[in-house]
Amino acid sequence: MPRRGWFARLVARPEAQAFWGRLPVGAALARRDGSEIFEILQGFVASQVLLALVELDLLDALLPGPEAPEALARPRDIAPDRMTALLQAGAALGLLRRQRDGRYGLARRGAAILGVPGLTDMIRHDVAFYRDMADPVAVLRETGETRLSKFWPYVLGDAGEVPAAEAARYSDLMARSQVLVAEDTLRSVSLRGVTRLMDIGGGSGVFLGAALGRYRGLQGALLDLPGVIPQAESRLGREVCAGRVALHGGSFRAGPLPRGADAISLIRVLYDHDDATVADLLARVHAALPPGGRLIVSEPMAGEDRPDRAGDLYFAFYTMAMGTGRARSPARVVALCRAAGFGPVRVHRARRPYVTRVVTGVKAR
Repeated sequence: MPRRGWFARLVARPEAQAFWGRLPVGAALARRDGSEIFEILQGFVASQVLLALVELDLLDALLPGPEAPEALARPRDIAPDRMTALLQAGAALGLLRRQRDGRYGLARRGAAILGVPGLTDMIRHDVAFYRDMADPVAVLRETGETRLSKFWPYVLGDAGEVPAAEAARYSDLMARSQVLVAEDTLRSVSLRGVTRLMDIGGGSGVFLGAALGRYRGLQGALLDLPGVIPQAESRLGREVCAGRVALHGGSFRAGPLPRGADAISLIRVLYDHDDATVADLLARVHAALPPGGRLIVSEPMAGEDRPDRAGDLYFAFYTMAMGTGRARSPARVVALCRAAGFGPVRVHRARRPYVTRVVTGVKAR
């Protein structure tokens, strides 16, 4: 028997499991492993229970206080015993709390879902992702069309190819989920000394608006597809009218980027695209910046040497199902930035890695 992998082969033998199960230490390890394996196995059920709680508006319904299953079941056309099963499952997940009188109320974690901007929208949106992941091998083999690739057509299109309704749909979803990203990015990066920030792929302007609100002397510019610009104009209307923001309708794939900014941000942009597209975009950003200009990259990232559940599990397969892009490690993002001419490049400490991580670079003087 080859020496490499001998321990894994030993653990995989049923007779070895039976033997260790009779020993005190072995039995404790077997129980722990079994419990953790079952947590992975039932994970899809947990996510679907969460979806049911959101789709039936049960978290909102319980916000005023505990309710009996019967009172919640009747207006939702669900049998009381099945509503009880759903509420009990929610309590098992720590989202609800069962009262002594049989009613159910919100637990702290369940209430927190309502307090996180855009989270319930993302839970509803993940229905498409769940359906794609019903056949993960097909996603890995890139066989067949995925639902996520239909939802995010802009990652494959040039300016003008995405209908206004489609652009509005994805921009609206991104806006609701970008609030925390903007908050964590601005906690990681100081814009002191920046006079003009250009946000590429900035959608309706959530990040740019947050930056302008924090730095009152900052000027801004936003580049995104023409179908998105009306939403950005609406969100940033006061700043646009005051002359603080210039809006550019177009694709970063087409021609040189607008000049005049001394900092350029790419917020949840790079992981939507393949390496060739990313390398080309970073080169365009480098060309658009003056010497000493700053690059800000903010998005979920993979863990590489230390695998990360958010980056290497959720976002890795999400981008695969989109049909383009990938969740890259900070080291890979750094390498791409350096290849484009940026240096020094820095990885910032992440406050919430499952929300975003930040890499910054400077164009040499």
